[in-house]
Amino acid sequence: MKKFGPEFLSSLSPKPHIIRYLLTYVALFLGSGIARVSVRGKYHLPKKGPYVIASNHFSDYDPLFFSYGIQKPINFIAASDQELDWWLVWAPIIYGWIPVDRQNLSPSTIKRSLEVLRRGELLGIFPDGGVSYNLLSQPKNGAVYLSTLGKAPIVPIGIYGAERAWEGMFKGIRSRICINIGKPFGPFNIKGNKGQKVKALNAVGNEMMCRIAALLPPGRQGSFSDSAEVIKYQKENLIKPKPQPYFKALSEEQTLPARRVL
Repeated sequence: MKKFGPEFLSSLSPKPHIIRYLLTYVALFLGSGIARVSVRGKYHLPKKGPYVIASNHFSDYDPLFFSYGIQKPINFIAASDQELDWWLVWAPIIYGWIPVDRQNLSPSTIKRSLEVLRRGELLGIFPDGGVSYNLLSQPKNGAVYLSTLGKAPIVPIGIYGAERAWEGMFKGIRSRICINIGKPFGPFNIKGNKGQKVKALNAVGNEMMCRIAALLPPGRQGSFSDSAEVIKYQKENLIKPKPQPYFKALSEEQTLPARRVL
């Protein structure tokens, strides 16, 4: 089976704004056709950019529903230090992305991301660094770092149910997919020496993941499920995530190894 590796994936870039705008309608058409999609909290989206959108990543198909929920052209940041099967690579080829090597973050990735924010556009990122399939994972600090440098707020978003969408479609079932959008927060002015900056980035990263957890149902919030902040942010968002009665939560030890897709 043909795979596409880092050399090819790192050559991709976001398609022109008009193409991504038109592909938003394709996402709406596909999403509505294969699933029953509920979008809540769309009123939390700022009226204009720039801003960073940070989401959990439970499914290979999350970017489709990410676009469905936001309904605006997005500049995704995605991992190029991986191999993708041919049946997954069509989406980044058509839509494009800003490639990032997670083991060696290059200045060009930072530069291209900041250019997006300076143009007043939207930057989409999955801060846990890959598909976790089951539970919310610990964050990498890329979203917070770019938000700080680009002086742009972060909009948290929770997506769940997409992991069953294609399976359900082939069985004649339109799966229920929930997209919850939370209140924006930041940007933060992080100062100090290297140690102080790392500590501050970690603190904001933890807040970001708690805000994402607040948009997910019990059993999917990972290590953030016991945080009092999650309940606080649910009240702030005025959104109580709908449960997944068919989903049996696994412990973190039972969770499948993360596939680093987007």
